[in-house]
Amino acid sequence: MDWDKLRIFHAVADAGSLTHAGDVLQLSQSAVSRQIRALEETLGAILFHRHARGLILTEQGELLFAATKTMNQTLDSASARIRDTEDEVHGELRVTTTTGFGTLFLAPRLPSLYAQYPDLKIDLMLEERVLDLPMREADVAIRMKEPSQADLIRKRLMTVNMRLYASAEYLRANGQPRTIADLCDFRLISQNITSAQVSVGTELIQRLTAQPLRSSFTVNNYFGVLQAVINHLGVGVLPDYVSEDFPELVHVLPEVASGDIPVFLAFPEELRHSRRIGAFRDFVVEEIVAYRRARQL
Repeated sequence: MDWDKLRIFHAVADAGSLTHAGDVLQLSQSAVSRQIRALEETLGAILFHRHARGLILTEQGELLFAATKTMNQTLDSASARIRDTEDEVHGELRVTTTTGFGTLFLAPRLPSLYAQYPDLKIDLMLEERVLDLPMREADVAIRMKEPSQADLIRKRLMTVNMRLYASAEYLRANGQPRTIADLCDFRLISQNITSAQVSVGTELIQRLTAQPLRSSFTVNNYFGVLQAVINHLGVGVLPDYVSEDFPELVHVLPEVASGDIPVFLAFPEELRHSRRIGAFRDFVVEEIVAYRRARQL
């Protein structure tokens, strides 16, 4: 089967449009259309339903698109391994982690990584969904639980606990709670319990909201919780690592905390010798060591 036609088919299926695929491939729309028709003739199957709003894959097209996806992932993996045999650390590195950890801990520390490796191109994907590393949806992940897949290299980085924080200004205006029962008289800020988060975080929020609250504010990620807290809206449930970068926060009810949340770094076995992965791993470990030292002072 003609590899060039498959490459063009994949671009069209991914874009859903002959015009957009042509832009990506730097080919005219008519040239792309001819290649798709030739592929359909070779296979004896219609690959796309054509209508005014674009192209939709037929059942046969879906089967072929799944195959070309796998081919692309295999080629990307091979290309990454070839590039990583070079001495310099450069090129794209796709990193996935949660919105909270990515925005509140990782992103603020990335300047030091870029200072060391200015030619890196990091694509930071922040979402609660666990991306499939062996299928190359990402190169490396930082996850709030130990990965279950056997073909991943994993390293435990740190332990996080959810705790209560407020701004000094909010506490001056409203007083300071002394017990969990006192929270009834304060505004509690937290993730909504229906939002994706680790179970121990949900358990803490359920415990705090088991009593009637005068007022509350919920949001679907910890970045939103932090913004509300530092703008004096109430007492917020936040991961304890925020205390390092936001020393103005006041730790409220120190005896109240979630269970331990382990943080793991993971990447596919096939990228064991990747220089980019190694550089990123060493950077994250060094930043966490510095964070631990600062907390002990």
